[in-house]
Amino acid sequence: MTQRKAVALISGGLDSMLAARAVQAQGVHVEGINFFTGFCVEGHTHAIRKQDRSKPKRNNALWVAEQLGIKLHIIDIVEEYKDVVLNPRHGYGAHLNPCLDCKIFMVGKAREWMQAHDFDFIITGEVIGQRPKSQRKVTLPIVARESGADDRLLRPLCAKNLAPTLPEREGWVDRDQLFDFSGRSRKPQIALAERFGFDDYAQPAGGCCFLTDESYSRKLGDLWQHRGEKRYELDDIMLLKVGRHLRPRAHFKLIVSREEGESRFLEGYRKQFVHLQPLSHAGPLTLVEASETLSAEDLSLAARIVARFSQGRDADWVEVGVTEPGDEPRALKVAPLSAADVPTSWYV
Repeated sequence: MTQRKAVALISGGLDSMLAARAVQAQGVHVEGINFFTGFCVEGHTHAIRKQDRSKPKRNNALWVAEQLGIKLHIIDIVEEYKDVVLNPRHGYGAHLNPCLDCKIFMVGKAREWMQAHDFDFIITGEVIGQRPKSQRKVTLPIVARESGADDRLLRPLCAKNLAPTLPEREGWVDRDQLFDFSGRSRKPQIALAERFGFDDYAQPAGGCCFLTDESYSRKLGDLWQHRGEKRYELDDIMLLKVGRHLRPRAHFKLIVSREEGESRFLEGYRKQFVHLQPLSHAGPLTLVEASETLSAEDLSLAARIVARFSQGRDADWVEVGVTEPGDEPRALKVAPLSAADVPTSWYV
């Protein structure tokens, strides 16, 4: 018999790893596909912040593929994905997460890849009831239909709760060896991981996408509001992951590093933004994102905020270096703002 071939959507989480292994164990040739949107949580902040030092500094999708012994195809969809984020047909979830549209889009891209590479079907790690928007009994058929995958989309972890798909009906996989998981409990997956011999895997924490995060979504919404339109570039969404974001005036925002790792990251953007850093005391590198030319008053206020977050916050004066793109740095001697002078309304 011809060996059948399946492409598995590999997010880096436990579910996609188990789904791929379940099909792989039946003698099907499996390869993985992972889509880079720019919004992924892992592999960025974990490598920058001290508080995340205990977390593995790895791309979990690559790591899962290594555990499974399969090829992983990483595909950049940053530009194509913008329409999903900006104009989701099925709307957003609790924050700015277009989860249903996202799943439809990614399964659709996997279908295109499957057809182009002469594969037979698609595997996902979806489980009925696990996600409130994209993984419900009523939405799973929508994903299959609108992605164009139809019954070539196999969900091994909850297949027994669904109608048999083409791979099951044709005998490419044995339905009896698939599963009937449902709901938010992780116990069945953890037990299956133990059975398959997996003892190290990414822990679930609300998904692997920053768009499910309330704080991040608030910052993205603020960006759109003050630009007057819904648009973004890759640098925008990367910068939203880093630092304190304060908007003391409608036309400019400060991105203040919280620790050395964030300062090093923000240094890569110094030539693109006005940036400030205390000279007389240790303190954070700060970028200023402005929609119009900053006045002397604006720069003075920004410098006083930066001084507030420096080790000179209790001093009478702090000298702050201010550098505008293309200009030589200059120093401002300012009085740090007090805690009371930095209202919570400034924090994005």
